Amino acid sequence: MTQISRDDVLHLAQLSSLALADDEIDGLRVDIGNILNYIQQLGELDTSGIEPTYQVTDLQNVWRDDVIDDYGIDREALLALAPESQNGQIKVPKVL
Repeated sequence: MTQISRDDVLHLAQLSSLALADDEIDGLRVDIGNILNYIQQLGELDTSGIEPTYQVTDLQNVWRDDVIDDYGIDREALLALAPESQNGQIKVPKVL
């Protein structure tokens, strides 16, 4: 079992820019110790015959066609709705 000291928790808190109360430090000591023990258990598993899993969906290079959908409204009708247009574009006030 990996023992995490109070100083270890305070050091991690400092690196993470966290302010911890005294009662939080003891709880985190236990939690971090449990996490490290679990990682140690995972490290003991025999994975020699198992291929690495890069993804689980088996999708590769999923692309879709780039299709323009005008929703039945043409450009001129949309420009006619604008308060002011110029050269096929909507004219807006300058924003600085």
